[in-house]
Amino acid sequence: MQIALSKRWSRRPIQRSRRQILALLILVLLVTSTRGDAFPTPKLADVNPAGIDGALVICGGGKLPDAVLDRFLELAGGKEARLVVMPTAAERADDGELDSYATTWRDRGFPTVHVLHANDRTVADSDAFIAPLKSATAVWFVGGQQSRIAKAYVGTRVEQELYALLERGGAIGGTSAGAAIQSRLMIAFGNPEATVVQGFDLVPGAVIDQHFKARNRQPRLTAVLAAHPGYFGLGIDERTGLIIRGRRIQVVGDSTVTVCLSKSANRPALQYEIPAGKAADLTALRRAAIARAAPAFPPETPAVPRVEKGSLMIVGGGRLSEEMWRQFVELAGGSESHIVIVPTAVENPPLGDRREVRELKQAGAKTVTVLHTTDRAESDRDEFIEPLRRATGVWFGGGRQWRLVDAYEGTATCKAFHDVLRRDGVIGGSSAGATIQGDYLVRGNPLGNRDMMAEGYERGFAFLPGCAIDQHFTQRRRQPDMEAVKQAFPQLLGIGIDESTALVVQKTNARVIGAHDVYFYDATPCETSGQLDFTRVGRGRAYDLERRVQIE
Repeated sequence: MQIALSKRWSRRPIQRSRRQILALLILVLLVTSTRGDAFPTPKLADVNPAGIDGALVICGGGKLPDAVLDRFLELAGGKEARLVVMPTAAERADDGELDSYATTWRDRGFPTVHVLHANDRTVADSDAFIAPLKSATAVWFVGGQQSRIAKAYVGTRVEQELYALLERGGAIGGTSAGAAIQSRLMIAFGNPEATVVQGFDLVPGAVIDQHFKARNRQPRLTAVLAAHPGYFGLGIDERTGLIIRGRRIQVVGDSTVTVCLSKSANRPALQYEIPAGKAADLTALRRAAIARAAPAFPPETPAVPRVEKGSLMIVGGGRLSEEMWRQFVELAGGSESHIVIVPTAVENPPLGDRREVRELKQAGAKTVTVLHTTDRAESDRDEFIEPLRRATGVWFGGGRQWRLVDAYEGTATCKAFHDVLRRDGVIGGSSAGATIQGDYLVRGNPLGNRDMMAEGYERGFAFLPGCAIDQHFTQRRRQPDMEAVKQAFPQLLGIGIDESTALVVQKTNARVIGAHDVYFYDATPCETSGQLDFTRVGRGRAYDLERRVQIE
């Protein structure tokens, strides 16, 4: 099936006239689309940690490798795929010769192929035109001039059908102009000074550029990012595809994808390449770009490490002793305690028959409730928060701390955590549940836990302000990691906690219980050795977090 706006014109002067009118219309679009409110600064509250629905295949132009196109066929549904090809970016599409676009994809194994092309937005809004999109499993945008796609379809029912296709699990792909159109903040033309217009909002928070290395387009991409704080750049080279599913970004093909971040108050601009076969995290990139547009964190003068009301129990991982469980329950109110367990740091945690529930009940807790969600909307609902309103203690389990950030940061649930402390309750946690209690979050990279300073995931819940907390400390030889954090942010108090060891904090008093030690990185590098000073505090001893000295 082919649907096209243009009739076949037999006279070239008429064709030229139509193209001149089209160019004028595009110019009007460019002028009206670059107003400030067209590209608002992204906000953290708008970031969906799960990423996108469906799948995107974003290609940098040139001859695409079979691996990219085969992957697109797979994502489109394979033998059940129903593809719509949209060649509007190419001027020759106006000539009405559309069958060649379908033939190319049929030869690649797509059983059903429709071709849609329009220059008239009224046609693009018609029932007949969008009908093939309603049943499609995939859409492909051909290369050419991305402004032609924007002029024809942005803000029409076609755009809405693209989002609907992704919501039902479909795939959208494109190359060259068909890549650029996939970001709302779209580079239309120009290098190094680029003109931007509105594209589709398929990759939220991104600016996409193509033919990146081949045409030396880094200057224009970085210039656009500098003018639009809070966005990140994806520069895709020729013969290369970027595949996004959910939050996972994967590079396929012959070259690389370059990630670009603008400079911030405390960081220089950053560009780095992702080679074929490697991955990145969409949510982390969005968060990193937004963080760079915000005031510097951590601030040069952080808050004093003090728990104004209530208590903290911060455990370095490993097995907890009966003594630790008993002390936690006592701090929560003993036989009258109401404790909430938050296991969200683990993916798909079991909610029934949990070891922590048994341990807490054996230690004397009156009630123990398990509270878990990954839905930020649910984290703001009163029904979800209700157990926290009567809680006297909260326990965060181990796993990966970034999952806690994704689920609860900035929500009513996170406020309810702090309210437990304000009511003189206790907050505790082990491993990831220890690190999340700090102000500066270490090991927050969703792709692995070796990165101590992961942009986009640097803020903990700050139950203990002014600190960065690491766990499994000497058992996993993590001293150099904390030294790196202190070198980068000397204003922070670094705390490294051994396994089966807890730090109990009240006001500025931090008392060590358990099997091993706690290390406080509390000074600047030694003049003689260049190494960082730290204070090692053993069980039964205490440390003053404000004065940064061991209590004798």
